[in-house]
Amino acid sequence: MQSFKQEVVKRLSLCPFATLLCTFASCNLNMEYIIRPIAPEDNAAIAQLIRNVFIELRAPTTGTAYADPILDTLYEVYQGNGSVYYVIEMDGAIVGGAGIAPLDGGPAGVCELQKMYFAPQARGLGIGSVLIQKCLDTAAGFGYSQCYLETLTDMQAAQRLYVKSGFAYLDAPLGSTGHSSCPVWMIKELVSSTTSQD
Repeated sequence: MQSFKQEVVKRLSLCPFATLLCTFASCNLNMEYIIRPIAPEDNAAIAQLIRNVFIELRAPTTGTAYADPILDTLYEVYQGNGSVYYVIEMDGAIVGGAGIAPLDGGPAGVCELQKMYFAPQARGLGIGSVLIQKCLDTAAGFGYSQCYLETLTDMQAAQRLYVKSGFAYLDAPLGSTGHSSCPVWMIKELVSSTTSQD
């Protein structure tokens, strides 16, 4: 029998609405969270969350998202065509996020999965799988044919999630992201909503 968690993930992957209210059950722990597009008032919280993750993991703060000049204005940045940034809200607090945008300097039709980070209380619950699928579905809906990402060698849990989500490793980077300290490059083929219905 399909678990409640699996059913939630399945339903979310098919949901056409931008704002998702999710009820999640795992290890006898019930919690509610919302996945929604970023709002202007979320800028400070998500920027601080991302910086906290780098500090927690003792990850490089140069050549990574930590040093991005846009980090404090993500709402404004993701208003462009083919771009979106989702945040995860739990108990009124921002506990994670991820975005899709055209790959800077990359081939046409390729987007980048960007700034996917989670606060400690949002990890290990399966929320990451839901969020990444939401991003990939949105990217396909935008008409992208491939999704690219870069990450750090030490972020093994993230890499396992990416592989589980269908990403494959690349031997060299794509585009011009400016993230010189991210030596792991991955890509996934996307199936557009039009193609999937044929």
